[in-house]
Amino acid sequence: MMGDSRPLVGRHALVTGGGRGIGAAIARQLLVLGAAVTITGRDQKRLDEAAAAMGCQGLAVDVTDPAAIQTGFARASAQLGPIAILVNNAGIAKAAPFARTDLALWDDILRTDLTGAFLCTQAALPDMLKAGWGRVVNVASTAGLTGMAYCAAYCAAKHGLVGMTRALAVELAAKPVTVNAVCPGYTETDIVEETIANIVAKTGRTRDEALAGLVASNPQKRLIKPEEVAEAVAWLCLPGSGSITGQSIAVAGGELM
Repeated sequence: MMGDSRPLVGRHALVTGGGRGIGAAIARQLLVLGAAVTITGRDQKRLDEAAAAMGCQGLAVDVTDPAAIQTGFARASAQLGPIAILVNNAGIAKAAPFARTDLALWDDILRTDLTGAFLCTQAALPDMLKAGWGRVVNVASTAGLTGMAYCAAYCAAKHGLVGMTRALAVELAAKPVTVNAVCPGYTETDIVEETIANIVAKTGRTRDEALAGLVASNPQKRLIKPEEVAEAVAWLCLPGSGSITGQSIAVAGGELM
């Protein structure tokens, strides 16, 4: 990021699930780099509050609804110009033993975490191809690179997201559009706090004990900060990162090597 301190001026970035957590941190970092930013999510009130605090626009878009995506992306483009950067961050995480993973849970996670990214990418890609420049960054997970017990649906969705990343990167290799994934380990987010609370409730462990269990596979023995994920995403969006495509970068304190 040396040289031009605002290298994304003139680029419109759309971040799904941008109202909180990792998505909000990514939006803030892209704004610092000069991009015009749209954040999306399901809760318009939360989006309005986050957008007002950051200085961007917030639009309610349910990534499981194809019509809502088309309408929302068209509106975002009308407001801030063609989408040049898409960060597929929206997602949910639910854990259950495989035998108790019913079809409703399976469908819910895959529809949100995988199909949502597919639909959003299809909606944004024509702008990028027309402009001759684009960045797609999928926020996956270390669960997209390795297996995790009690997370069959989540692992399947995130492995699928990594697979889609690689396939599309090859397909677009001759175009100036890159496609990459960032794979965080356990990160300081509401989802992880809910996970810790569930562990405490079900096992009787203290919060510190539950947290220690989550970060045991991380050599740094800590949660990842949303801002660390955002830095990795922002780097992939830079003009100078044009040779980086098809990659799945773990931001996980050495959990996977």
